[in-house]
Amino acid sequence: MPTTSIIFGTLLVLIGIIGYAYGAIYSEYASKTALIPAAFGIVLIILGFVSQQKENLRKHLMHGAIVVALLGFIATAVRLVPRLGGITFTAAEISQIATALICLAFVILAIKSFADARRGRVSD
Repeated sequence: MPTTSIIFGTLLVLIGIIGYAYGAIYSEYASKTALIPAAFGIVLIILGFVSQQKENLRKHLMHGAIVVALLGFIATAVRLVPRLGGITFTAAEISQIATALICLAFVILAIKSFADARRGRVSD
């Protein structure tokens, strides 16, 4: 799961950087809010790397990573849901949709991983 955290974190960092660069290049106004996905991504990357180094903390760190991803999903979904009928797929909306989907996918994969690990412990 730590590797998954690093991969998903990297995707979120890329979304943030691309969103910020797009704003800087095409609208000459780069909004700092475009970097919000990168902030979530950096936390996921750090948690992934630390959990690879600290085996005894892995379970706790990965639970923390799920919380971060869940907060990322909720934060973006809350902004998207009211506009569901009128999404025009602006760069900001595409960034929010991608962030929400990546965070949700990470949460689902992590829950599946924890459930599989628990089943493995119970059957031993």
